[in-house]
Amino acid sequence: MTETYVTFQKEGAIATITIDRPKALNALNPEVLGQLAAALRQAREDREVRGVILTGAGGKAFVAGADIASMVDMPPERGLEFAELGLSTLQLIEDMPKPVVAAINGFALGGGLELALACDMIYATPKSRMGLPEVTLGIMPGFGGTQRLARLIGRNRAKELVFTGDKVDAATAKAYGIVQEVVEEDQLMAHCKAVLGRIAAVGPVAVGQCKRSINKGCDLALDAGLAVEKMAFMSLFSTADKKEGMKAFLEKRKADFKGE
Repeated sequence: MTETYVTFQKEGAIATITIDRPKALNALNPEVLGQLAAALRQAREDREVRGVILTGAGGKAFVAGADIASMVDMPPERGLEFAELGLSTLQLIEDMPKPVVAAINGFALGGGLELALACDMIYATPKSRMGLPEVTLGIMPGFGGTQRLARLIGRNRAKELVFTGDKVDAATAKAYGIVQEVVEEDQLMAHCKAVLGRIAAVGPVAVGQCKRSINKGCDLALDAGLAVEKMAFMSLFSTADKKEGMKAFLEKRKADFKGE
């Protein structure tokens, strides 16, 4: 019988996915990644879910990294398979037409920070520490860390963190632009739910197109990015949500969006 390492809970329009392997500080191995991918697909397919919180159990770590014990004897071909599994799992977050928020409640190192970087927003507690320390193990980030971090905070700052393997506290991560807000531990989940609650109240199809436009367009030249936005804008004019939102505005009432 396979042990459960990832849990899925739904409260109204918000799903919480928890990596629940606290004895190993929620370290990622192929089993954890497979279960995480399944939970992400469940959130994507559930029409009631309009936002997702991703967090770690145990109070010490969000995810302390990839499971070193599972990697120590990996040959190159297995290392490639592991990287591909991690990359495909994290890509589910970027491609999901719903916002995914990382609630970092401790260590977010290596694969843990890479997981958070794939999310749309990151909130952390004061005790949290983040970094990509793979070089201290003789390897490098393999789940997108070099690429997403450099795009988020700039090449030189990313190089400093990646090349040294240094860890930073939550305040420094906020100053670098990795974290949006530092929130007290007993308020972290409430803060994430409040943010997603505000997003859940607006048009979900529109939010999905906004996410796609930012994710796909920001790495393109400006004219190409503007073209992505223009086509997304046009597509929303065929939705029932657009009609409902504009009618509600004109009728001075709250819109009842259906995600259609």
